[in-house]
Amino acid sequence: MQFTIHLKGNAATMVERSTTHVDLSTDRKVRLGTVLTYAGAIIAFLIGSGFATGQEILQYFTAYGYQGIIGTGLVVAALMTYVVVEFFTVGQTQKFEKPSRIYHYYCGKIGGTFFDYFSVLFVFLSFTVMVAGAGAVFEEHYGMSKYVGGIALAVLAAASVWFGLRNLVDVIGKIGPLIVLIAVGLGAFGILRNPRGIAEGATLLPGLEITQASSNWFMAALSYVGFCMLWLAAFLAAMGKTARSKQEAVAGGVVGALAFSAACIIVALALLANITRVAGTEIPMLVLAKDISPVLASGISVMILSGIYTTAVPLLWTVSSRFFADRSPRFKTSTVALAALGTVIGLALPFSQMVNLVYVINGYVGIALLVLMLVKTGRRIAGRQRL
Repeated sequence: MQFTIHLKGNAATMVERSTTHVDLSTDRKVRLGTVLTYAGAIIAFLIGSGFATGQEILQYFTAYGYQGIIGTGLVVAALMTYVVVEFFTVGQTQKFEKPSRIYHYYCGKIGGTFFDYFSVLFVFLSFTVMVAGAGAVFEEHYGMSKYVGGIALAVLAAASVWFGLRNLVDVIGKIGPLIVLIAVGLGAFGILRNPRGIAEGATLLPGLEITQASSNWFMAALSYVGFCMLWLAAFLAAMGKTARSKQEAVAGGVVGALAFSAACIIVALALLANITRVAGTEIPMLVLAKDISPVLASGISVMILSGIYTTAVPLLWTVSSRFFADRSPRFKTSTVALAALGTVIGLALPFSQMVNLVYVINGYVGIALLVLMLVKTGRRIAGRQRL
């Protein structure tokens, strides 16, 4: 049996390609391919411009030295695994008519409505960060105006959403792991090239001016998970609805969350080993790539732009589809309008400032959602309630 995920309107539906009927409720076999596809989709959705460029990792992990990289990495790995599995399995069991109803499940009517609309605003602002990231790549690596990169990204994303977001999981699930593997390979090279640079970087770090996500590494970790949650909630609820079984949903969530967290730690260590060279840059990953080869740096720039694109498209689609049916005239009009507005906002400030402003502020709001989720889960376990 082969299945493909389609996102239409505000709900996900599963289209069966075979005419043979199978009772999915009795088929508990966990398929490795499906698990990896789910994990890949989660990773691709999270990479975006912040991870792919290294700017996000620099502010949330590397800026705090050893304590930040290891402490933040472990906290993020634990909480991200919990969050992803929870969203995925709740979506699989509850099968919400609208994915945004997952906020009501955790926060009640009033709180759910707040997070529902706030998440839409945050998703849109995250799209503006993608625009800023594309602009920064064009400006820092290609020596072109940031407006060229930002506008090009917005046009491509709008065109992709205009024609309908089909086979979402299949498409971005294949691109995401490749980008992360390349980023991890680049990070590993940066560490091996100068292994003693990690200790040296930790010593020099206090004397450098590096933007931090928070006043301490623990709050930075919570903020990081918080903003990721606001990205993932409705997306995973929709994707979980189509999962064949809870086992596949859980397995896909665990693999995706842990793989992403491990990638963050490796890249963070690489940036620390080269901290004097990446401090103050908009695209730290390109600095590491140039150490190997200018040709490789050009290839990495394409990888970064691909990572930005794979996140920008579903972000833009999420906002448009929240208000209008997919591929309807109003949906298409709103997509163009949102892409244009996002371009104006995204190119107003430097990329590093956009990351710090949008992600950090929204991350703290996400922490409130995390607390409510933990309370809901705790009550469910204590009362032995079913999902």
